[in-house]
Amino acid sequence: MLYPGKKKKENSENVFDLVPPEVSYRIFSELDPHSLCSAAMTCKSWNQMIESSDHLWRSHCLSLRDVCQKEIDDDRDNGYSWKDTVSRNYWKSKIKCAWLSGKYSNIDSSTNLPEKSMYPMDVTTWGEILEAELER
Repeated sequence: MLYPGKKKKENSENVFDLVPPEVSYRIFSELDPHSLCSAAMTCKSWNQMIESSDHLWRSHCLSLRDVCQKEIDDDRDNGYSWKDTVSRNYWKSKIKCAWLSGKYSNIDSSTNLPEKSMYPMDVTTWGEILEAELER
């Protein structure tokens, strides 16, 4: 908050710029995709670091691949960046995981499903979910 008569320092130093890049990358590598996106909105230097680091996004993409292999492979084959591939498949993988784990096995009707339990999925994905339900 600026008080009347007080001016903002022209060359005020950004505290985030004082953290060595290696330390920032180490911190970022521990964040989930949602937290990474939040961190990218903190300041320009973090945004540039996060947006330009394929390594950060690649590791998340490969972990999503355990659940959404076809989607991840298709996106990568179509030239999407690691970050874009994660963005396109993050929520789908979370929801698919919940369905496959049986989280929604005993739901009586669609009105009892949580709000974010649906996501557009292809026939193959729904087939996997139905097979998992039949095996339970």
